[in-house]
Amino acid sequence: MPAVIVVAVATFLAWLVLGPPPALGLALVHAVAVLIIACPCAMGLATPTSIMVGTGRAAELGVLFRRGEALQALQEAKVVALDKTGTLTKGRPELTDLIVADGFARGEVLSLAAAVEARSEHPIAQAIVSAAKAEGAAPGPLRDFASTPGFGAQGIVAGSRVEVGADRYMLRLALDVEPFAEEAARLGDAGKSPLYVAIDGRLAAVLAVADPIRETTPAAIAALHAQGLKVAMVTGDNRRTADAVARILGIDEVVAEVLPQGKTEAIGALRSRYGPTAFVGDGVNDAPALASADVGLAMGQGTDIAIESADVVLMGGDLRGVVNALALSRATLRNIRQNLAWAFGYNVILIPVAAGALAPALGLSLSPMVAAGAMALSSVSVLFNALRLRAFTSPLPAAKPRTPPK
Repeated sequence: MPAVIVVAVATFLAWLVLGPPPALGLALVHAVAVLIIACPCAMGLATPTSIMVGTGRAAELGVLFRRGEALQALQEAKVVALDKTGTLTKGRPELTDLIVADGFARGEVLSLAAAVEARSEHPIAQAIVSAAKAEGAAPGPLRDFASTPGFGAQGIVAGSRVEVGADRYMLRLALDVEPFAEEAARLGDAGKSPLYVAIDGRLAAVLAVADPIRETTPAAIAALHAQGLKVAMVTGDNRRTADAVARILGIDEVVAEVLPQGKTEAIGALRSRYGPTAFVGDGVNDAPALASADVGLAMGQGTDIAIESADVVLMGGDLRGVVNALALSRATLRNIRQNLAWAFGYNVILIPVAAGALAPALGLSLSPMVAAGAMALSSVSVLFNALRLRAFTSPLPAAKPRTPPK
């Protein structure tokens, strides 16, 4: 704006000194025309109108941008990192295998494991509890419960100390998982998540939980690749299980057996290698990574803390929302650049005309009234261009939005 005032003053003085009579009148007319034509209405409207229309259209597609800045940050992403359980998969795992060691009964082991896992809200824990109830192995009363995120849980059930968790949890307890190594490898290669059960300090069983991949996930991964993005999976699951899922889906990079705090470090490593990183998750363990990523996207059916930590909420509940959010982010930023180019170009072309640069040669100049009309037309043009985002068509129509849990 100071530059415009300088141009207006220079215009006034030039016409006052060099203009034909009545010089003062012509100087005032041209100076006022410059001030009116340069009114930055279109420049001021260029960004907010596009963001407003873009976020509105996103909401119709089941994508809620909680911050306007997320629109810009998302289109800059070079890699999309995904959690596995509840993001790539349905989040409704089922117990598929239970292999017990000599001296232990299947029903007893399942009942004791379910008693410990009944205190957990993790989908895998709920799968164990559901299987126990289905087989009539009702969980018994539990005391002295303790949980270590990323490792497992323990407690006292019917006088026995029971620990349930990943292989790293058994190693922390100084229990050798080698007797079940072959079975665990086979289960992991099949895309199942192996867990171990220890009773009174003895390795009692290995069990496996399988979580079906969402039907829409392969198409979403392919669409992300088509947009030129790297796709990574960051999960606490067993390495073999994670690799098996990645092979099925064509995921570029896998970071497996990651503790909750390690997901933040994994996001930082991906950012240093590829550039701006978006992370998609749904659970309590994903909250730190959602907050640390350049853009965090939470599944709408996820936990409250995940939703609060995210910049974008995918109400449809599957990865098609990520594809739509990215495409709409790029369309919105493209629209903003168009608006700014129009508004800036309008000023560059018409300010000299308003100043009377063409008057000596062509006798062409703008009166303040015509300048006001041109200024209004510029603002209207920017608004109409922003409204074109209402016609944005999603690359992958997402599922019907669902209300997030209370």
